Amino acid sequence: MSDQWKEPVQGDKEERNSWRLLERTMLATVQEQRRARRWGIFFKLLTFAYLFVALALFSPLLPMGGDKRAEDSHTAVINVRGMIADEEAASADNIVGALREAFENEGTKGVVLRINSPGGSPVQSGYIFDEIRRLRGEHPEIKVYAVITDLGASGAYYIASAADEIYADKSSLVGSIGVTAATFGFVETMDKLGVERRVYTSGEHKAFLDPFQPEKPEETAFWKGVLATTHRQFIESVKLGRGDKLQVADHPELFSGLIWSGEQALELGLIDGLGSTSYVAREVIGEAELVDFTVKDSPLDRFTKKLGASVGAQLALWMGLQGPSLR
Repeated sequence: MSDQWKEPVQGDKEERNSWRLLERTMLATVQEQRRARRWGIFFKLLTFAYLFVALALFSPLLPMGGDKRAEDSHTAVINVRGMIADEEAASADNIVGALREAFENEGTKGVVLRINSPGGSPVQSGYIFDEIRRLRGEHPEIKVYAVITDLGASGAYYIASAADEIYADKSSLVGSIGVTAATFGFVETMDKLGVERRVYTSGEHKAFLDPFQPEKPEETAFWKGVLATTHRQFIESVKLGRGDKLQVADHPELFSGLIWSGEQALELGLIDGLGSTSYVAREVIGEAELVDFTVKDSPLDRFTKKLGASVGAQLALWMGLQGPSLR
């Protein structure tokens, strides 16, 4: 009798095992479907986020400049920050564009150039200098004030000298009225390595300042003449802007390329007073409300610039050759 019951029991176990296997299979299938659904949702959200960012970057409605909406009485502020050079934040295009916007705004009572720069291109600095003086002539009722924060040297001081008045902190670094151009010399290194330099030109001096060839006295003299001319132009512009305020008679070293603290610069006539942007707006212009007219890059521009500079600029840097620079 016991043998009669063993077969059904064995059959029940097999059936239960089959159901368990089927249940596990179905459960695994459901879990896999849920997992696939979650990944699908994730990738859809990721795609949506990508499209949203792309639309934000390329949208023509994206604001490119500073806050120019204020029509109430205000002091316009324009930042001159970093290297003064083409395609940089402190390029002539950006600064000049911001200046024109500020002067054309009906609420502008005065303009402050907030400067923190080591200088840069004499050409870009000259463009900005000329535009400041032109706008001052067209709008004599609007005064321009340069406020140097940490550093206002060379090309940055070139720009500042076009303002009606210059202010700085007592510890700011001001001046460096000079011109520099730098390169390297690899001639002896190449000789030691046994490397031969081959340059083919159609002009006698086309390859002058080549760091892989020996210097020629006549080319060195020529290049120094170029720098001297640029320096003279720089000095003339500073004198035009500052006039009799400069203590040149007692301090001929003003144009030697030296740099001074704000406290020393005040005594030398390089600046007119000590103070910050808010101080000048409040106490000098008489309008404490600040509106930023600085041209700002779009997110796409900022991303592109972070990827690296142009190939040409990097090659020039690698070769060790730089043009005249006010810094």
